[in-house]
Amino acid sequence: MLKYAIIFAIISLIAGLFGFTGIAAGSAGIAKFLFVLFLIVAVVFVILAALGVGAARKLMK
Repeated sequence: MLKYAIIFAIISLIAGLFGFTGIAAGSAGIAKFLFVLFLIVAVVFVILAALGVGAARKLMK
């Protein structure tokens, strides 16, 4: 997901460089959305991993 966010950001920069402002704005919006989605999923996975480590420690005792 982060890979696609970076790709859309690069597309946005290139389109903006060549004057395609509509495509640049659309690509930038998609890149922002994918990056925020990536951050949310990453935080959820970190929380789940922390809870999983706590559960595994309880089982070991």
